[in-house]
Amino acid sequence: MASEGSQKHTAVAEPEPIIAPGHTLATVTDKISSIVLTPGITKGWLGGFTIAVMLFLLLNVVMVYLFTFGVGIWGINVPVAWAFAITNFVWWIGIGHAGTLISAFLLLMHQRWRTSINRFAEAMTIFAVMCAGMFPLLHMGRPWLFYYMMPYPNPMWLWPQFRSPLVWDVFAVSTYFTVSLLFWFVGLIPDLATLRDKAKGRISQVVYGMLALGWRGSAVHWSRYEFASLLLAGIATPLVVSVHTVVSFDFTAAIVPGWHSTIFPPYFVAGAIYSGFAMVLTLAIPLRKYYHLEDLVTIRHLDIISKVMLATGMIVAYAYLIEAFMAFYSGSEYEKFMLMNRMTGPYKVVYWGLITCNLIIPQLLWFRKVRRNAAALFAIALVINVGMWLERFVIIAISLHRDFIPGKWGMYYPTRWDWATLAGSFGLFFVLFYLFIRFLPMISMVEVRSLVHQTEEEKLHA
Repeated sequence: MASEGSQKHTAVAEPEPIIAPGHTLATVTDKISSIVLTPGITKGWLGGFTIAVMLFLLLNVVMVYLFTFGVGIWGINVPVAWAFAITNFVWWIGIGHAGTLISAFLLLMHQRWRTSINRFAEAMTIFAVMCAGMFPLLHMGRPWLFYYMMPYPNPMWLWPQFRSPLVWDVFAVSTYFTVSLLFWFVGLIPDLATLRDKAKGRISQVVYGMLALGWRGSAVHWSRYEFASLLLAGIATPLVVSVHTVVSFDFTAAIVPGWHSTIFPPYFVAGAIYSGFAMVLTLAIPLRKYYHLEDLVTIRHLDIISKVMLATGMIVAYAYLIEAFMAFYSGSEYEKFMLMNRMTGPYKVVYWGLITCNLIIPQLLWFRKVRRNAAALFAIALVINVGMWLERFVIIAISLHRDFIPGKWGMYYPTRWDWATLAGSFGLFFVLFYLFIRFLPMISMVEVRSLVHQTEEEKLHA
């Protein structure tokens, strides 16, 4: 009886596998590569890609109209000079943080559960940063003068203006994009070589062969690959903190109630990881269902991502409470008015919407059944994405529409062009993402194969 009890206890205590049992090195390679190398396209992919292209075409129409008539087509005005464009910029930058955290930081921490989700999370980062970088350019109104932001040689040292938050954004976002792109591409090289060797068409062999950079899987290649991956991971990890810290300084450089340099950097970083992991779930759950990847992206992955979201969500909730507490504790009537205006003013629906989406509904993640229910997680992730966008709108537009002087007060009403620009940015993101999942492996074959190998060794030594 004692032995039976100990056996039951051992069975319960065994950790849940990261990937479903029964996989070999060959089955992992065949399953992931078949999504890319199978000729033709599926109806589901074609339908989603068509919608994305239509939204992307809408973005092009908006950009032509914007460059013709100026930023006045948006609803921005004198008190609310920043609105949808900067809100979208901060939101898209935040979306990209989860990819870098999963890929770089968890690689340094030797977290094996990242292997099945890091590839499309990295791609999500790159595409989100591209969407984010578009909005400051559009908001300039004269994007052809963008080179003023770059440190090009000039004898008078007139440009760039290093005291401008716009210049800080250019430096931070361009660095973040460059490192993320390099890290993503380096991780792809062994898989591109696999696609080169398995491809049937001559064009596919040539294209994948060029992108694989002559990879042959030698010991020297693997040594350089691992060194480059660790080096780029070490560079990318601080960027998770630094980039959104710089973005938060865009606001704290101004003297506006509610914009505090002491709380915004950690507040923005936690919120970025929160929204980024929510977007990872938003993408991972439909992908694993449509392409039948439940054995590679398991319920355990969803459970761990949900726990990270819950942890960062509690940090965001703490920031909300501290912000409200300091508004009254400071004794500043402007800070008090700022908070009360958010809660009871003309935009109160937006404020309480973000509280509901970011604080109340995510508390369901405390329950294990919810964390392991794909449909419930997908709904919660969508809610969090909406809530984090509302949060950025509250921070930017609602803080600006009531200035220190009542004579300068005003209201912001988004126009159809504001909404069209936001919808068009989704079109750009999903056009790139659909092309990615069609022509490149969305899951790292190399890392999942190494996971299978490690799992087999652990069983032999158990």
